[in-house]
Amino acid sequence: MSNFDRRSVLKAGLGGAALLAGPGIVPVRAATWTNTPEPNASIRVLRWKQFIQAEFDKFAEQTKKFSETTGVKVKLEAESWEDIRPKAAVAANVGAGPDLIIGTLDDPHKFPEKLIDMTDIADYLGAQYGGWYPVAERYGKKGNSWIAIPQGATGGCLNYRISHVKAAGFDEFPKDTAGFLKLCQALKKNNTPAGFALGHATGDANGWCQWALWAFGGKVVSDKNEVVIDSPETIAALEYVKQLYETFIPGVLSWNDSNNNKAFLNGELSLTLNGISIWTVGKNSTDPKQQEIAKDMNHAPMPIGPVGVSTEQQNVLVYYGYKHSKYPKAVKEYIKFMMDKENYDAWEVSSNGYVSPPLPAYNDNPVWTSDPKITPYRDCLKRCRDNGYAGDLGYASAAVMGDFVVVDMFAEAASGSATPKQAAARAAERAKRYYQV
Repeated sequence: MSNFDRRSVLKAGLGGAALLAGPGIVPVRAATWTNTPEPNASIRVLRWKQFIQAEFDKFAEQTKKFSETTGVKVKLEAESWEDIRPKAAVAANVGAGPDLIIGTLDDPHKFPEKLIDMTDIADYLGAQYGGWYPVAERYGKKGNSWIAIPQGATGGCLNYRISHVKAAGFDEFPKDTAGFLKLCQALKKNNTPAGFALGHATGDANGWCQWALWAFGGKVVSDKNEVVIDSPETIAALEYVKQLYETFIPGVLSWNDSNNNKAFLNGELSLTLNGISIWTVGKNSTDPKQQEIAKDMNHAPMPIGPVGVSTEQQNVLVYYGYKHSKYPKAVKEYIKFMMDKENYDAWEVSSNGYVSPPLPAYNDNPVWTSDPKITPYRDCLKRCRDNGYAGDLGYASAAVMGDFVVVDMFAEAASGSATPKQAAARAAERAKRYYQV
């Protein structure tokens, strides 16, 4: 996909925009929005719990501004990613609870019939801001209709200590899986190890395990939604990760999404997969040790495997509202307000680029080039696949991800509790429970 920003598209005009946009991208054009919130509307919003306080503070500030501007009262709550998933399901089943959830991945595809149709606001935002990235559209749409609005992704990149990588004999970060393994082995030898979550960590564990599976040509299902995870390609990925695991710091089998953050800032890690939160927290810390660690950090995309293309999985965040809400127009108005470029840009600046944008027009935010250490996070949604690859998003794909089938498979093979073949066979049986319902 070509790199472009909204300014260049506008300069090119509509014809140039069509050429620049490429497949799946809607050219920038004038867009109108005529929605009006219901009188005396009041909505309850449940979102993911912050890893960067300034990000949440700006979000809450803008929520208050929305209420002052529209008169719509908003009760804003935050829970961990792991806690949002069951609460979202309960709300769908009982027809009560939050009006709007900002959750993760394809969870809304578990209960699309319970959700507000978001096609009008998706079309508006796409027209206004250069079209959605194809992977964002995959998460937002069910058939021809939108059931969710992508907020972006808590982009995952490799976080590493510059001096430790150089001490391991690498002048630049490896771009392929073979070089990546050699780096991890050298870091271990120097007592400056890597560490990647192999517990039930929604963002970190899923992110790197799905990457590893796809990098070697493995996948949970085919394009016909047939379970094919028990394959030679999967075995190759498991054998590779088993070697990686030998270089990891102890304890990763029980890590959640916060453990690697703490270990890195404690100086126990030299390499991990994470959002930009480790660097941001360290840079803003009053602890001199953490400040020095942040100065010695940089970020890189995940290496390319034998398949020869990028195979990243990112923790995509999505807005979805319930039909049980008494105020569906207010729900949509809130989403529009928070996604308007002026507000989205200000939120991105406060969060230091914590959320990778789902719309190309957001790429011209100065935050992405304010420091070269931030820039790799800008393009996370250009480099990733949806977690249902190569099949459809739906109940089965969401359930397999929510049940950590792929993560558990890698944990079993890496730790030696099962052979790679046994782990792949067990994962296939678990996946079939969902795909053959």
